[in-house]
This record gives sequence, structure tokens and C-alpha cells, in this order.
Amino acid sequence: MATNTVLGLDIGSENVKAVVAEAGKEKIRLIYGAEKPSSGIRKGSVVSMDDAARTISDVISEVKSFYRPAIRNVWMNVGGSSIRSQISRGIIAVARANSEIYQDDIDRVVKASQAINLPQNRMILHTLTREFVVDGIGDIKDPLGMIGARLEVSSLIVDAFAPSVKNLRKCVEVGGGEVGGLVFNPLASARSVLSKNQRELGVVIIDIGAQTTGIAVYEEDKLLHTNMFPVGSSHITNDLAVALKIQVDIAEKIKITHGYAVSKDVPSKDVIDLKKVDINASGNPSRRFVAEVIESRIQEIFEFVNNDLRVIGKAGRLPAGAVLVGGGAKLPGIADLARQELKLSTQIGLPNLSPFEVHDQSLVEYAESPEYAAVLGLILHSFDASGGSVKSGHSSRNWFVQVLRNMLP
Repeated sequence: MATNTVLGLDIGSENVKAVVAEAGKEKIRLIYGAEKPSSGIRKGSVVSMDDAARTISDVISEVKSFYRPAIRNVWMNVGGSSIRSQISRGIIAVARANSEIYQDDIDRVVKASQAINLPQNRMILHTLTREFVVDGIGDIKDPLGMIGARLEVSSLIVDAFAPSVKNLRKCVEVGGGEVGGLVFNPLASARSVLSKNQRELGVVIIDIGAQTTGIAVYEEDKLLHTNMFPVGSSHITNDLAVALKIQVDIAEKIKITHGYAVSKDVPSKDVIDLKKVDINASGNPSRRFVAEVIESRIQEIFEFVNNDLRVIGKAGRLPAGAVLVGGGAKLPGIADLARQELKLSTQIGLPNLSPFEVHDQSLVEYAESPEYAAVLGLILHSFDASGGSVKSGHSSRNWFVQVLRNMLP
């Protein structure tokens, strides 16, 4: 049975976030949100099937008790440093004698661009069109109806480690959910945060999660590059725990309440009374020392980003700058440090709520944060894929199963 409801499921290493949405007359109605601490997930991959399945099942059960139809169409994110992207080209001869390009020609050339050599344990996650070329004339967005003898396409192929995807999917199914679609995490965040103008001018979105950081680079409204790095905000917490010789949970509290990303902006005389943070802790470290520890790790993250931008010739050359999202983007001063390290204008990215209709104020507060960019992007991707209405859970699930059968041994 068809449903106009979707469940966006952001499976992170620190938290699992869920949002239920349904199609309205003019906007997408956000009707429920849930979040639980994550377990059994590390750097975007399942490391303990029992723990991960239990966490995801708890979230799905909560959603099921509120609105059962949503679990029949689950759109979830895929992350992890095993994600790869590459540019591929497809070329075909236009089939008809009058040389007019029809939709089946476009479908054939896109499929031709997917004919790449992948190991048997990897699967194509996204095929993203960068441009079409008709008889040597490029930078065409939509060749439908044009006249030409030869049609080419340049596609960005994003592929994933298939066992990791299967494990995540199994966790969702154990909880009673049916997978309707998959989206690479930075692309989900970009969908809910970036404007068309930013994508046209040139921008990099940097999604700083707990254990991974993902980027997506856009220019001329095309995705140029995407990547994932195995470092995130939890590494900052671990660094503080080691440097201050305290427990990780206390280090997390210090990072949130006293942390700052640019050490030179912190007065050297300011100190932190650890007993006020936790009764069992002792010591009075300076805030500047804490900031130096934080700054060092964030500089490493931005070094990864800068190295990728250099490879594609965009270091310091993106007019719309950098947009920071994810839980790590909430750290005070991080935009200033990014501006300094990347030599780009920088802002904290908040989800654009204009496509949504929200009546619950607590849900608005839930959504207006950089860490919910991905889960709201999943909702939007679902509606994009179905031409404005959510796919039925049954047909979506069959599509996903067929993809796995085609791509996996």
C-alpha cells in the first residue's frame, strides 16, 4: 500500500536521530522526532550487530508507537571512511533516425557511465550527473529533446563497502523497518542546508560528526567532489581526557561548557575548576590549555579538508566558502578557526526549514541545529526521488533489494 510518510534515520556513532514526515498540500509536515545514544556503531560502520540492532530497534519502536506507517519507508544515511568517489564517462549513439534525444537515451548513457570496475564487495551508492555533452557541446544540464548523433555524460560515482551497507540495513530490518533509500551523509546534509546560489558560486560543506568528517564540494550547481575522513569531534574529547587525565564523560562536559576552538582568543588567566564540572574530578587547568588541545585536533580535521581541496584545485578558491554542519559545528569558535585554516569565508550551516511545516515548537528547536542537517536532508532526498511524493515502502524496499542482488556476490 502506498504511503505519503517517510522516516529519516541518521545513524551516527554517537546518536541515532529519527524524524517522521509526511506529504502536505504545499509543504512537508514534520510530525515527530526521536533521538537515542548510539551503540555498536564506530566510524559509520557496525562493529557490534547486537548493540547496533538494539539501539536502532529502540528508535524504530518509539516511532512505531507514535506513527506506524513511517517505518515502512525508512531513508537512512551511509557514512564511514570506506566511501569512495570517482568521475566516470558514458558515451552512446542516439538511437532514432531523426537524432532527437529521448529519455531512454539519457537512461542508457547514465547506465553506461556506471560500467566501472568495482571489487565484488563494493556497491554503487549514487550516480550523480555532472554534465551532458551533445556532439561535443558540453555543460548541458538536460539534453531531453535536443538534436544530436552522440550523447555523453560525466558522472560522479559514489560507491560504498557493501557489507557495511548490508549490516546497517539488517539492523533496520531487525527493528521492523523497511529501507526505502540510502544517502551518503555529506550529500544529505548539503540538501537541507545549501542554497542554489551557494552551489552555483562554489562551496564546501563540512559535516563534522562524532568519529568521521565528510565533505561535499559544489560549483556551478554540480557536485565536484566528496570524501570522508576518519576523525571527528569525539577525538577532541579523547584528547582532552588524556591531556587532563580525566574520564571521557568529564572531558565531554568540559568541551561543551568551557571549550573554544581558537586558543589565542582565550584569556591565559582563566581557569576551570574541575570540581564544578564533576564532584569526583580535581584540578584547575587553564581554559587556554583546553583550547590549545581542541585547536590542535580541529586543525588536523581542516588539514584533511584542505588537502582534498588542493587535489581538485579549489583550495581557497570557493566564493561561497565553507559551511560547517554536524555536532562538531556547535563548538564555539570553530567557524573562526575554519576561516583561518581554509582561507575561506565560513558559516555554521542550519537546516532550511522553509520546505517544512512544523506546528510543534519543540520540534522546531530540535530541527534548528547543525547536527540535524543530515536527518532533514534524508527527508528531502526521499521527496526528491519520488517527484514530490514519498515512495511506497513496499516498492522502495523491492528496489533496494534488487540493487543489492545486482551489486553483491
